[in-house]
Amino acid sequence: MKKRYSYSIILLRELVRTDFKLRYQSSVLGYMWSLLRPLMLFTILYFIFVHFAGTIKGIHAPAVYLLLGIVLWNYFVEVTSGSVAAIVSKGDLLRKINFPKYVVIVAGSFGALINLGLNAIVIGFFMFLNHVPLTAHALLIIPLVAELFIVALGAAFLLSALFVKFRDVSYIWEIAMQAGFYLTPILYVITILPVKVSKILILNPLAQIIQDARHALVTTNTQTIAQLYPGKPWVWAVPVGIVLAIAVVGGLYFRKRSKSFAEEV
Repeated sequence: MKKRYSYSIILLRELVRTDFKLRYQSSVLGYMWSLLRPLMLFTILYFIFVHFAGTIKGIHAPAVYLLLGIVLWNYFVEVTSGSVAAIVSKGDLLRKINFPKYVVIVAGSFGALINLGLNAIVIGFFMFLNHVPLTAHALLIIPLVAELFIVALGAAFLLSALFVKFRDVSYIWEIAMQAGFYLTPILYVITILPVKVSKILILNPLAQIIQDARHALVTTNTQTIAQLYPGKPWVWAVPVGIVLAIAVVGGLYFRKRSKSFAEEV
């Protein structure tokens, strides 16, 4: 058993390293694209939604507020969208070598986690420029990132296993991500919405994570699930329960289907 897990860890490490290198191979700027892509998107959205549309009002350091939401959302998209065809793309390898299939998906998640770490440096730089203090309250970002990692990984397991059998999954997920980007309070403060709508949207794990992260790092004026449901701390269990359900269902379905991946891809 120990030898088996040692082999998985070694394989995981090599896959993460290889995938990260291949991602920016032959590009002039190389790893800098990990930072430039979210920054370019942030710049465009900042001028449109902060300066012109005014959807982020009454918030201290709106630039950091917006950038943090974009970075966390991009991590989820990178893990899930990148996982859809991950098993199918490794078809030749699966037929030649017998190894734990879950390593392929976990490697993609850790690769995206490296990008998230690099982008965290950029967020820290913007916090410094906008005079956002780093307090002990910021430590809450650790369990929030862990929650984000779990929900993204669970969704990645489910999507990758479904795609082996149903190739329409990639198109459906692309549409879902486009809709999810606007249904999650990334480009706007949730207070501009009717309270009833806000209470529904905040139950979305991505919305809960992003709002709690903003509350911990940027400003306590950020409306979180605790403020939308005062005196009802148990409501926080709803998004967390959804995260755990996705992780369990995704993991179990992937495990069940992984036995026949080599024959189907």
